[in-house]
Amino acid sequence: MFRAKRVYAPAASEDGFRVLTDRLWPRGLTKEAAAVDLWLKAVAPSNELRGWFKHEAPLWPEFQVRYRLELQTPERQAALAELHRLEQEHGTVTLLFAVREELQNHTQVLMQVLTDEA
Repeated sequence: MFRAKRVYAPAASEDGFRVLTDRLWPRGLTKEAAAVDLWLKAVAPSNELRGWFKHEAPLWPEFQVRYRLELQTPERQAALAELHRLEQEHGTVTLLFAVREELQNHTQVLMQVLTDEA
């Protein structure tokens, strides 16, 4: 099972294996406080896509399309396979993100892609 959670929220036992899915380390957060088991930058949107989107709500539909296309590259397909392997191994994998917007962010798209592949 995949879950999504803001990395700034306290870690909990039900999180299972915690994977940071951002390209940049979260501001002001120590590695200890983040309690990240794996930092998987390969599943994060490209810098170009992040810069274009800027979490502007009107761009959300197009962001989803563009991010799904990015996830089709061989490097990212390997990272998706790694996430599926971790789910098999740990049961629960929590995908961590830093942005304040909890519903329209790349992790929501990533979870949908992972679910579609299952």
